[in-house]
Parts: sequence; structure tokens; C-alpha cells
Amino acid sequence: MAYLTPDQLVAMGFRAVGRDVKVSERAAIHDADQIELGDHSRIDDFCVLSGRIRIGRNVHVAVFCNLAGGEQGIVLEDFAGLAYGCQVFTQNDDYGGHTLTNPTVPDRYKRETKAAVRIGRHVIVGTQSVILPGVTLAEGTSVGAMSLVTKSTQGWSVYFGVPARRLKARARELLALEAQYLADEAAVLPDTERPGA
Repeated sequence: MAYLTPDQLVAMGFRAVGRDVKVSERAAIHDADQIELGDHSRIDDFCVLSGRIRIGRNVHVAVFCNLAGGEQGIVLEDFAGLAYGCQVFTQNDDYGGHTLTNPTVPDRYKRETKAAVRIGRHVIVGTQSVILPGVTLAEGTSVGAMSLVTKSTQGWSVYFGVPARRLKARARELLALEAQYLADEAAVLPDTERPGA
């Protein structure tokens, strides 16, 4: 996979770009001035990012994902990940037939749901899953492949299905690995790049 150079990332005009950020040359980025990319984040081939989006550190967005931040915005907190082909929406048409739909129709003839989406720390979302407006995936949530997430989740839980339902608790051992990883990283950073420097 070919990634944009640091100079190319700066030239795109992102709101913020952290250290060691990788964005594929084949990703489609719209509204870069509204998008923040945290340290060590990675956006793969054929992803589409638009609108207000804040991506934390060590976040991975795999190939063919769509993040439609719109006006409301999407937040992906540290260590979150979206597997292949996930779709995250902050606005949605009325599918009940009460109004017209689609972006070619003036707003006065439509009724859209618009609400922010938050994807918490250590959330992992399986391939081809869809997250609808207003959903918060609480810290540590795991969403199985091809799930439709219509409601916010409980932290440190595993969800799956259409619509997604809680199956069981999720282990938290990864928190100790996070602490070790961050400590190891801090130990090798130059003084000027250490947090608080």
C-alpha cells in the first residue's frame, strides 16, 4: 500500500496531523480541514472520509471504510479499529416514506436524522458492519462482522447481529499491554516529543 508523504499530508490541509500518520494515496478525503489524525493512525486504500472527524492515536481504518462525519461529527478514540468495509453515518434519511430522500432533493422536502457518533477507546468493529447516527460504542466494545449497530453499547462487551445485541463481557487484559506499549514508546522518544515536553 502506498501512503501519502508527510509533506503531502500537510498540503492537504488537515486540521491536525500527529506523528507517524499513514493515509493511503487511494483514500478519498473530503473536508480535510475538519479532520484530525492522531499519532500512529492509519487510513487504508479506498476509504472515504468526509465532514467532521477526529481520529485518536493508534487508530486503524481498513480498506473500503466510509466515515461520513457530516456536520455532527465522528470521534474514534485511541486504539479503535474499523475492519474492512465498515460504514459510519452521522445522518440518515427517513426510510418510512413520509418524506423525500437523497441529496438531490432540497432539505424542506426531507426529514433526516443527524447525530454524532463516538467510537470509544479499544473498540473493534468487524468487517462490513454499519453504525448509525447517534450511536456511542463505549470503551472496549467489540462488534462482530456484518452487524448493524442502531443503539449505544455497554463498555467492555461483545455485540453481534442485525440489529446488534450484547452477547457477553469482553476481557480487559489488553489494558496492561497498552500501558506497556505506551511506556516503551515514551522511553525511546526524544525529549522534545515526550508528552508534556
